[in-house]
Amino acid sequence: MPPTGSRRAGRRIGPGTGAKWWRALRRNRKATVGALLLLLFTVLAIFPGQIAPYNPTAINFPPGLGPSAAHWLGTTSQGQDVYSQLVWGTRQSLIIAVAAGGLATVIAVVVGISAAYLGGFADGALSLVTDVLLVVPIFPLIIVIAAYLRGAGLIDIIIVLGALGWSYNARQLRAQTLSLRNRDFLKAARVRGEHSLYIIVAEIVPTLTSLIVATFLGSAVFAVLTAAGLQFVGLGNPDAQSWGTMLYWAQNNEALGAGMPLWAIMPGVCVALLGAAFAFLNYAFDEISNPALRPVRRLSRAPYTGGSKGGTGENGSGAQRGAKTTAGASR
Repeated sequence: MPPTGSRRAGRRIGPGTGAKWWRALRRNRKATVGALLLLLFTVLAIFPGQIAPYNPTAINFPPGLGPSAAHWLGTTSQGQDVYSQLVWGTRQSLIIAVAAGGLATVIAVVVGISAAYLGGFADGALSLVTDVLLVVPIFPLIIVIAAYLRGAGLIDIIIVLGALGWSYNARQLRAQTLSLRNRDFLKAARVRGEHSLYIIVAEIVPTLTSLIVATFLGSAVFAVLTAAGLQFVGLGNPDAQSWGTMLYWAQNNEALGAGMPLWAIMPGVCVALLGAAFAFLNYAFDEISNPALRPVRRLSRAPYTGGSKGGTGENGSGAQRGAKTTAGASR
């Protein structure tokens, strides 16, 4: 067994890999659109007090006002500024997407990769739990748990969505890890006497980086849509500032029928745009990591100029043959 100092640090990502991914993302239109949308929502979530003109909970204006220079999206039935509520609601919606998506991704990585690599009883037990969650309808189960919690707060929603939204991704990671299990670099690590934890963290996880990123982005989309749905049906905290809560109050006050359509429409538009941002990035990572999914680009052909090259080919072979024929005739 070689000394500890000679251990190979796994399949590390080289210094040029990040630059290659960055160039590929910049050239991908889906990645550009998704990154710009995500950047916009991130700025709104970080600086809501500097962007929103009013306090989102202050009742200082006449109710039911239409769009104007003072109130871009009008006011609610209680006299609150809709645009300010929309800006402040970005923070909680983005936190839920990132935190719940991250938690679901971590669980999927741990369960899927461990089950495939360890095998035996561990694989059977972890696969059993995964199969149960795949069979059980997740959204009704989430509704039941959220209703039991009665007014679930931010932490409750993150834990519920993260703890129940990992099974499909774990199955994908398990299948991919099984295809890597007998590769030469993993056999070499086992021959060197490396611990299973080291092999999983330093050898397998870096190899599955693109799939793990796609797993996180897909989990974030699921978290955004599901959280908004829970809050819309009244299973969240009604006093929280989020897009789902805005939809809940707009529906309770019949905003569409009362002449306040933007109160009900704009939160839904923002939920769709945030979900689209993560989805576009997910599609872009799939196309970058899998060349088979990249769109085929048509190659532009230069116009044919036969006269300048003797009527054939690029090397002027027609002109050469013509010269040979003339030379033969002169003889």
